[in-house]
Amino acid sequence: MKITHLELIPISIPYTHREVSSQIRRDGVTDIIVKVVTDEGLIGWGESCSGANVESVEEALKAMVPFVVGRSPWESERIRAELWHRGIWQFRKPTASFAYAGIDMALWDICGKACGQPLYNLFGGKVREQANYFYYLSQGSNEDIARQCREGLAEAFHVFYLKVGIDIEAEIEMVRTVRETVGPNCKIRLDANGAWKVNQAIRNLARFDSYRIDFIEQPVSQDPVTNLQEVRSRTSVAVCANEGMWSVEDAYRHMTHRSADIYCFSPYWVGSLAQWQRLCHVAHFEGLQVVKHTHGEFGIVAAATHHILLTLPNVVDGNQQTAHMMQDDILKDPLPIASGPNWGTPQGSGLCIEVDEEKVARYHKTYHQGGQFVPYDPRLIGTE
Repeated sequence: MKITHLELIPISIPYTHREVSSQIRRDGVTDIIVKVVTDEGLIGWGESCSGANVESVEEALKAMVPFVVGRSPWESERIRAELWHRGIWQFRKPTASFAYAGIDMALWDICGKACGQPLYNLFGGKVREQANYFYYLSQGSNEDIARQCREGLAEAFHVFYLKVGIDIEAEIEMVRTVRETVGPNCKIRLDANGAWKVNQAIRNLARFDSYRIDFIEQPVSQDPVTNLQEVRSRTSVAVCANEGMWSVEDAYRHMTHRSADIYCFSPYWVGSLAQWQRLCHVAHFEGLQVVKHTHGEFGIVAAATHHILLTLPNVVDGNQQTAHMMQDDILKDPLPIASGPNWGTPQGSGLCIEVDEEKVARYHKTYHQGGQFVPYDPRLIGTE
């Protein structure tokens, strides 16, 4: 079985509301759908992350096509290694990983379909029957925060996630409202996206922790790694690393330097599903935990990463997702996490999903009409 051709299809789907953090202002998701076809008629689906600029990722994918066509889908890791070496993508690792991860998903989808097995069986088999996902809160008034929490509780979510790092006084009030609304047993997670200096982080976390914070994601800048190490050594709040894990080497360095308690990343950070799984096991060997990251995503990558989560021994609850924020998706059946926190064992082969090609075409047209959902508000460029 050989790969005959690839189709690269940028698509845009809006959120139900704007995503806001100390780093981004974004109104939807733009990713590139990767459709891989074999000489035996099997089709695999993948999803490449757009990052800051979808055109650059699309060009990276085009440059990768000659390394993929004519090859066996069972050679994904070999293809990735050749791309990094002979294709010299080792000098553009983040862009390469964002792009190749989509090809990798599609190749594994084909492999699963070829042997009639779900992806988790190709990665060693599942060690859990389901994975749990968070409820993504948006900053707002206390009344709006309470409303969102009640909606999450009604759908049985028990991990609530809020971006911070913009206005500490307002955010303290938001977190207070979250705790009062969700009660003492739900988990509250915060993400500062590196907005604070080390001493700021220590002081802010002491205030937040009066409301029992489960963990803080990326409280300080990723560089140098000693930033996170110092915060971890000086606060009782568990620390999660995210930014700074921009390659296999970066992720390995953070884990072996024990910069955090939890590591939040995905195949987009390290280039393939297998590399992600291996590094999650590195964290396990270090006695540390992992949580799946999202850049904003459609159902293809959500499904691919869910299969891997089922194989991991050290996954926390409340993995990241944006399914409940999306106005639509490109799958024929909605994801379980679009309306609840738990996703069980997929049935079928490959990714165990069915892509709706009419929706792919519709949202490809949306992309051509409006372009990428960029991660910033152009009106705020040059402002404080």
